[in-house]
Amino acid sequence: MSSHEFYMQLALNNARAMKGQTDPNPLVGSVIVNHNEIVGVGTHLKAGEPHAEIHAIRMAGEKARGGTIYVTLEPCSHHGRTGPCAVAIVEAGIKKVVIAALDPNPLVSGKGVQILKDAGIEVETGILQEESERMNEVFNKFIVQKIPFVTLKSGITLDGKIASHTNNSKWITSPEARVDVHKLRNENRAILVGVNTVIHDDPELTTRIPNGRNPLRVIMDSTLKIPLQAKVVTDHLAETWVFTTENHNKQKKLQLEAQGVKVFIAGESRVDPLEVLKTLGSNLISSLLIEGGGTINAAFLENKLVDKAVFYIAPKLIGGQHSPSFFGGTGIEKMSDAIQLKDLTVTQIGPDYKFTSYPKYE
Repeated sequence: MSSHEFYMQLALNNARAMKGQTDPNPLVGSVIVNHNEIVGVGTHLKAGEPHAEIHAIRMAGEKARGGTIYVTLEPCSHHGRTGPCAVAIVEAGIKKVVIAALDPNPLVSGKGVQILKDAGIEVETGILQEESERMNEVFNKFIVQKIPFVTLKSGITLDGKIASHTNNSKWITSPEARVDVHKLRNENRAILVGVNTVIHDDPELTTRIPNGRNPLRVIMDSTLKIPLQAKVVTDHLAETWVFTTENHNKQKKLQLEAQGVKVFIAGESRVDPLEVLKTLGSNLISSLLIEGGGTINAAFLENKLVDKAVFYIAPKLIGGQHSPSFFGGTGIEKMSDAIQLKDLTVTQIGPDYKFTSYPKYE
C-alpha cells in the first residue's frame, strides 16, 4: 500500500463510520498530512453541518499550510448550506489535494478540481476510487436520477422459501442475522412492504439497535386493505406513507389520514413501483430497503428497479409446493433472461450466510 492509499484508506474508514446519518449528502472523509504527520482529520457528520474538509482544516490550523489533504470525494465548488470546500482549501494554504472520486453530479463534476488547479494547487485523483464510489452508491444514484437507491432484502431457507405453506415465517434466520437486518434499516431512509405483510405479520418496521434511526415506513396497498389497528398506523414510532391506486377505499383513506398516515395515489389499478420511487425521491428520500414478499419483490425486480440485493440464507429446508418464495410474479421464460447477480460477496452471520450482490439487467 502506497502512502497515498494509506491516508486515503483512513479517510474512507472515517467516512464509512457515518453511514446512515449524512443522507441525502454523501459520506466523505478527509485527512491532512504535513511532513509525514497527520495534522487534521475530518468527517462529514450530518447534512447542513460542515463538510469533512472543513473539520480537518479547523483541526490542523496553521499546520495545514503547505500540507497535503486527502479527501474521498471531490471538494464542493458551490454555495449551499455551507461554503465551497475547494475555496476553503485554497485559503488554508494547502499545496496538494489527493481525491478518491469526482463528484458524480454532471452539473458540478470537475469544478472543484478546476478551482484548485486555477489556484496553483497540485491535484491527484483516482486514489481508491472504486472503494469510494461503492461507499457512496446511494448518493451517486440519487444525485443523478433523483430516485432512491433500492436494496432488496430477504431472509430465506436454502430451498428459497420465505415461509411455510401455512405462512409461518418466525423465525427463518438467526438472532445474529436479525441484528444485522436492523443495521440495514438504520442505514436506509425508508423501508417498504406490501399490505399482505402488514396483514399477516403486523410488523413495526422499526430499528431496534442502540441509537438506531427508524426509517420512513412505506406500504404498497392497491385498495387500502390495511387494518386501522395495524402497528404501522397506530404506534407513531415512525412516519407511515401508504401508496394506493385510483381504485382505493375512499372512507379508509380519510380514516388513515386522521391517524397521521399520508396516502398517495400511484396508479389506476396497481401501484406503480416507479411512481413510488419518484414520490420518495421528490421528498429527498435517497435510500429504500424493501422487505416485502414475493409479489412486491417481483414488482421491483421485473421493472429493473432493484440496485442491490441482500439475502440472508438459513441452512434449513421446509419444502412445500405452496410455500411462498421470495421472488413471485410471472417469472422468466428462458434461462437466458434470468437476472444476473454480480459482485457477489458472502459472509457468515451466526449459522446463516449473508449474500450481497448487484442485479445486472439485460
